[in-house]
Amino acid sequence: MTPPIDPAAPVPVVTPVPQDPAALQRTLARHPRPLGGDPLRSAGRPLVSLSGLILNNTGPAPTPNHLAPKRKPDWLRAKLPGGPGYERLRNIMSEHKLHTVCEEAGCPNMGECWARGVATIMILGDTCTRACGFCNVKTGRPVILDTDEPRRVAESLALMGLKHVVITSVNRDELKDGGAGIWAETILQTRAACPEMSIEVLIPDLEGNWEALQLIIEARPEILNHNLETVRRMYPAVRPQAKFDRSLELLRRCKDAGLVTKTGIMVGIGERDDEVLDLMDDLRAAADTDILTIGQYLQPTRNHLPIDRWVTPETFARYREQGLARGFNVVESGPMVRSSYHADEQADRLSGAARETHEAMGRLLNHR
Repeated sequence: MTPPIDPAAPVPVVTPVPQDPAALQRTLARHPRPLGGDPLRSAGRPLVSLSGLILNNTGPAPTPNHLAPKRKPDWLRAKLPGGPGYERLRNIMSEHKLHTVCEEAGCPNMGECWARGVATIMILGDTCTRACGFCNVKTGRPVILDTDEPRRVAESLALMGLKHVVITSVNRDELKDGGAGIWAETILQTRAACPEMSIEVLIPDLEGNWEALQLIIEARPEILNHNLETVRRMYPAVRPQAKFDRSLELLRRCKDAGLVTKTGIMVGIGERDDEVLDLMDDLRAAADTDILTIGQYLQPTRNHLPIDRWVTPETFARYREQGLARGFNVVESGPMVRSSYHADEQADRLSGAARETHEAMGRLLNHR
């Protein structure tokens, strides 16, 4: 039997054994690995890309590919954050202890948007219960539910003085209602504090809890967005905890309830052009969705899904043409497009396709 420990007894001093440099070198020779930093830095140049085999299911590529990050083309350039507008918005976010998807997901448009006082507020914390292959928001089990968050969001938005706001959230699958109660309260308090501002929400799928969804519908946001993110075939790799048809059903229910509906996808992550067109057909036939956004996938870290291709501006223009031809009221399609399209843009700053988009958004908001 082990004798009890005497708390008053002195703590023995352990003298470290001197390390033999020769023994250390023999160990490193048997088990080579870097002593710190990026473990892939010294891994050598890969010889083959797995994205063509796993995501595209096309078999061996006709030309050698590799897993090293692909160099961005000239048309993908984002402005660095800075300026008085950016600092003002950052200070408001910090003072009210708010999260933004701009920061959490590393949005490339953050500098430009924040400089003109526009951001996408992220509620329900900064920890997501899902682990999507493309997303840079941290994953885990959230420790708290902040019931005071709706008040702080409403007060901060009143200070910003915006015409239009986008509110999104992490997934909170550990909650019985998926966070729908906080969602509804945030919309209601924001409308009370900012009656002249239109509210766009980007919501999760709530695991198909349609009673919880009804709470959000009854709060009547001007635009309800739920992103499909990618084509049906790629859900197991891109959104392993989601279901393509469940997301379509969510959009259908919101449309049937009289809301303006919106969704967005990324391209360049392994889909084919014909699959993008099939997705458009599904959205129109099954959910009669009003607004579609399409942008280039950008790999956040080496731990996320690799970029399969850089989609050209000309291809994005064709996506837009095909979407409008299928009956979408608005199609925002371009390399830097993200789902949080803002209707606060001034028409005199726009031209061409951007002006058409702005005018169509205005018609949707004015006839909701």
